[in-house]
Amino acid sequence: MRDAELLRATQWLSAQGVPFQGPAQATLVAGGRSNLTYRIVDSAGRAYVLRRPPGGSALPEAHDVEREFSVLSGLQGSQVPVPELWGLCTDRSVIGVPFVVMSFVEGVVLTTDDDGAAYPVTARAAAAENLVDSLAAIHELDVDAIGLGGLGRRADYLPRQLARWHRQFHSVSDRSLPIIDEVWARLGATTPPQRYTGLVHGDYRFGNLLIGPDGRTRAVLDWELCALGDTLADLGWLTALWREAGEPEVSPSPTGHPGYPTRDAVIARYQARTGRDVSDIGWYQAFALWRLACIGEGIYVRYRDGAMGDAEFDVAAQREHVAELAEAAAHALP
Repeated sequence: MRDAELLRATQWLSAQGVPFQGPAQATLVAGGRSNLTYRIVDSAGRAYVLRRPPGGSALPEAHDVEREFSVLSGLQGSQVPVPELWGLCTDRSVIGVPFVVMSFVEGVVLTTDDDGAAYPVTARAAAAENLVDSLAAIHELDVDAIGLGGLGRRADYLPRQLARWHRQFHSVSDRSLPIIDEVWARLGATTPPQRYTGLVHGDYRFGNLLIGPDGRTRAVLDWELCALGDTLADLGWLTALWREAGEPEVSPSPTGHPGYPTRDAVIARYQARTGRDVSDIGWYQAFALWRLACIGEGIYVRYRDGAMGDAEFDVAAQREHVAELAEAAAHALP
């Protein structure tokens, strides 16, 4: 964040009555394809988080901070741990884009294999249990009671997702990869009924949680992909990307170390916590892998075409990885 933008943002904060004493320092703590996240510290040592969209998003609806603010507002005071909100700025004259400011929550984010290895062995089981319990809390919310009933359509979530990602793949890809269409057709022909409808996070995993050293979930982050729909899609995504010891990574994962539970144990805890039928979880896992392949194709094309400006990224490996994910999805289908 440029100094002039930071100054205008902190002036806006003060005008909203937020306790803030300048000058401030800003540090980028999360970037890339998600919303950009800055930690802002004032001269008194108070810390805040500013979230703003990245530039040049291929899917601008995935970076809607106003929608994210609305969701976080509804979750305040619920059983789902989220940061306290301080405000939403829609005035583009401040920093050029809308942004949301929230409290800074201390905690650890487990994204990579190294993150998982560094986390205390004695707290790994508790972290996984809290991860599942927080997911169950999200899915058990009464969305109408917390003001999120108008977030979007509820019915036909899976068919809509299949259509969206199939369309997205073909809008960016210029190569022949028949396995994508083959798996899409099989998923469409075997789509399970939507038995449980509620708030779907859209990218639920350790990498989007802040956890304490005792394993407790302190905050669930990154709500820009959330929607109303089939809540088992979150469990399928979480467990499809879950890595057990000795397994290859399909996506960066911290859980391939002793102390983290198995994939089946994660599913069993969710079932015990919610009482829901998860017998179709294989379909949801296959859908998650296929969706990840569609997302991966967009990443491949952007890096191949130089849009991301990273000369160290292995473009050829990403191209092959997309095909591998699609094959894994085909294998995972019941």
